[in-house]
Amino acid sequence: MLAIRHLTKVYPNGFKALDDLNLEVESGEFLVIIGLSGSGKSTLLRCINRLIEPTEGQVLLDGVDITAAAPAELRRIRRDIAMIFQQFNLVKRSSVSTNVLCGRLGYARTLPSLIGLWPTADKARAAASLELVGLSDKARSRADALSGGQQQRVGIARALMQEPKLLLADEPVASLDPATSHGVLDYLRDLNRERGMTVLCSLHFLSLAREYASRVIALKDGRLMFDGRPEAIDAARFREIYGEDAVEVEIR
Repeated sequence: MLAIRHLTKVYPNGFKALDDLNLEVESGEFLVIIGLSGSGKSTLLRCINRLIEPTEGQVLLDGVDITAAAPAELRRIRRDIAMIFQQFNLVKRSSVSTNVLCGRLGYARTLPSLIGLWPTADKARAAASLELVGLSDKARSRADALSGGQQQRVGIARALMQEPKLLLADEPVASLDPATSHGVLDYLRDLNRERGMTVLCSLHFLSLAREYASRVIALKDGRLMFDGRPEAIDAARFREIYGEDAVEVEIR
């Protein structure tokens, strides 16, 4: 489904965030990306949908080269790639329902959407997405009136509005407490299993990767350090990825 070939990203300050990365992802996988801060996890996810422009290499989705797409084609491709952000990226003063409807912007006519005129079908789809994440009763609430976990679930509902093939989640539970973290990841796992949605999710904690991933990759200094089943990461592998003095933390 997704092919990443010789992907390199060098920032203007000379920092090489990704270094000749090669990766293939099969349809229906729940792939978790682990590694230290600065290892390239977020850069990888953002290069996939070209929120960040790669310096070299290719990203192909179902054989279509995202990295070579012109603006109009890129807009169409992005319909198939939804993203969930660590900091939620909601319009805080708008209602929950309006934030969820923004997930249809890739399909909507510009002027009607700017003044809040959405097709009846999109409104029904938004209501169904909010019901799926357990927030039907919050549809009219302002986004900033919700808890962190609720705001992240709004982000999931917004992503569902795209009806994506691929869901990217960039540290989606980094700012949440352990119980809420499991709740959010449970939603992502349900989408993966019940809808066959391919998920790429970056996480800090190996314990969460072990619980939710069908496959784990580890990055270090922008390079692929590990690619395999989560249970294959033993103590020695953990030290290779996180450093000799690192201590594994369980999130329960």
